[in-house]
Amino acid sequence: MIEPTLMIAATCLVGLCVVAFALLRAWQGWLELKRSELERIEARQNQPREIEGGAPAGSARIEIADLKERIRKLEAIASGVEL
Repeated sequence: MIEPTLMIAATCLVGLCVVAFALLRAWQGWLELKRSELERIEARQNQPREIEGGAPAGSARIEIADLKERIRKLEAIASGVEL
């Protein structure tokens, strides 16, 4: 028959292996999560931006055109020309 001490040691070893396997799987999951976060950040940084706020291309062009129009009006006011 198996001695109680040997049975306890074997049970502890099996339990330790189960815990180690669970921790390894958790670690791999955490690494995969961080890897996907980095890929998402890199993808976001690789998108073209036309203005500081990161507005899409169409709205950036509209905003730039609006700023140019404001500058033109301010220059006209400064030179005394009425629009």
